[in-house]
Amino acid sequence: MPTHAEKRVLSHTPEQMFDLVADIEKYPEFLPWCVSTRIRERNGNELVADMVIGFNIFRERFTSTVKLDRPGRIDVSYADGPFKYLNNHWIFNKVEGGKCEVDFFVDFEFRSGLLQKMIGAVFETAVRVMVSAFRKRARDIYG
Repeated sequence: MPTHAEKRVLSHTPEQMFDLVADIEKYPEFLPWCVSTRIRERNGNELVADMVIGFNIFRERFTSTVKLDRPGRIDVSYADGPFKYLNNHWIFNKVEGGKCEVDFFVDFEFRSGLLQKMIGAVFETAVRVMVSAFRKRARDIYG
């Protein structure tokens, strides 16, 4: 039942941030613990994607349905894998000066109580590291 919500204003446009987050196939290049990603299918503004996350001996694959509503929102819903549920969204709001307020939310629970306990202990730190990785990626790509 870990939940994390965060809002940040970044010096990039909503379109740039949307494109960065929507580029799921690039996640292994910059996102900690993301071992691989694969787009299974695309249908208009919706896609089904697999992601493998790993840390030390822990390695899990899960499948999500991703709804892309350019340039303002990306919603991720859980389809298959080690979770009881997973809900995630990114909202990109234009703010003064051509900047973007990024509203990020994630809520999930693992099926395994042991896995849940292990992740729960480091969840907040892990999410902050991942959000920072997206901010750094935006700086690297857009300056």
